[in-house]
Amino acid sequence: MFTFNAPQNMLQNKTILITGASDGIGKCCAETFANYGANLILLGRSQGKLEKLYDAIDRAHPNKITIHPMNFETASEHDYKILGESLDSQFPCLDGFIHSAGKLGDRSPIEFYSFETWNKTMQVNLSSTFLLTKVLLQSLSKSSDARIILTSSSVGRKGKANWGAYAVSKFAIEGLMQTLADELKNTSNIRINSVNPGGIKTAMRRAAYPAENPNAQPEPKVLMPFYLYLFSKGTETIHGEALNFRDFDEQIFTENSNKV
Repeated sequence: MFTFNAPQNMLQNKTILITGASDGIGKCCAETFANYGANLILLGRSQGKLEKLYDAIDRAHPNKITIHPMNFETASEHDYKILGESLDSQFPCLDGFIHSAGKLGDRSPIEFYSFETWNKTMQVNLSSTFLLTKVLLQSLSKSSDARIILTSSSVGRKGKANWGAYAVSKFAIEGLMQTLADELKNTSNIRINSVNPGGIKTAMRRAAYPAENPNAQPEPKVLMPFYLYLFSKGTETIHGEALNFRDFDEQIFTENSNKV
């Protein structure tokens, strides 16, 4: 299992936006990154859950958290523009963006897949990634060392029956990541990668595999050394890569990672 001993206050004075912060991996990222000194902007669908998380983190790390309820299923392009303008006015720059929000959609064959569900899943998983990244690039470009992590999946790397819009949206995320990485490689300090976390104990995992033992998968905290590593000094050459958490070998990868 990957390990990384992050220095205390490694993220001091870094401002990082995390989506899907209400639950699962996004919530765990918020709690962990706060412990390492980051200023956090947390997006999620549930205002109640965001407020509860805000209270919990703020007790230990006062004045470090901003929450912004946002439903990616219904948000308009204007909503994203307002968010981008608000961040530009409140923060000198953005040093990181972790896009953890996602929608499973239906588990069924394409032949029987609901068009309405298809559209909603694509809106949450793909269009939100495009629109958020687009409005955040200006703020990210002001950082001397910005990082973007997009959440992928094994079914977004190799097609698998009955995963429908979820799988297709994750394939598209990989294409968006690679395209943007190529555009940014010689023009900015922004580094972007996708991460396939593998099987993790989350609500989405339970919905996707209802017959699975709920304790068969590790908690999201197992990912945190890896996520912190991707924000650490010395990983600037990891760019434009489709990373699999469970297959990652730090030494081999670092030696062969400057592919973009």
